[in-house]
Amino acid sequence: MTDPVEPGTVRPGGRTARVRAAVLRAAGDALAEGGIAQLDLADVARRADVGKTTVYRRWGTVANLVTDLLLDMAEQSLPRADTGTLLGDLTANAQLVQRTLTDQRQGALFKAIIAAATGDTRTAQALRRFYDTRINEWAPCVEQAVARGELPADTDPQEVIRAVSAPLYYRFLVTGEDLDNAAADRAANAAVAAARAGTYRRNTTNASHT
Repeated sequence: MTDPVEPGTVRPGGRTARVRAAVLRAAGDALAEGGIAQLDLADVARRADVGKTTVYRRWGTVANLVTDLLLDMAEQSLPRADTGTLLGDLTANAQLVQRTLTDQRQGALFKAIIAAATGDTRTAQALRRFYDTRINEWAPCVEQAVARGELPADTDPQEVIRAVSAPLYYRFLVTGEDLDNAAADRAANAAVAAARAGTYRRNTTNASHT
């Protein structure tokens, strides 16, 4: 059997792109319905109305399929907001996370992928790449806030963006508390307040001794 293509190394077009889209949609549906334990390449092929040999040849393993699914999710995610203020931008970010996690399909899908990442190195690496992509997409809104003088010059943009989504994922995965608009707004406001106070400065250790 031909070795499967490494996910992310090919940008398919035409029929190949349609097949990939159908397979990834089917994989996402299967994950949302049954979790990683129930994900089966033959079942995904059936759901996508694609030949089993096509799926096995292109992806080869469940880990490869999940990796490609995460790559596609990162590529298809909505671009960051640009409201002109840090609070506006981070509120938009928090509301996007909140909507995604409370969506019936997307929420179940993320839970399945996160669960899979705890036991599979490749899935964990793909999940980190997904979040790195999203964090880097939103980091410029913090950089713009620094340029406007809203934040200390040495603020770490990635840390600010992580601070927005962290409490939302905590509610989603750990406490089960309501993940509503108010929770999203609080997360954004808390991140802005902490950033303005210098909590996310890269040189906090040195700054505390000056």
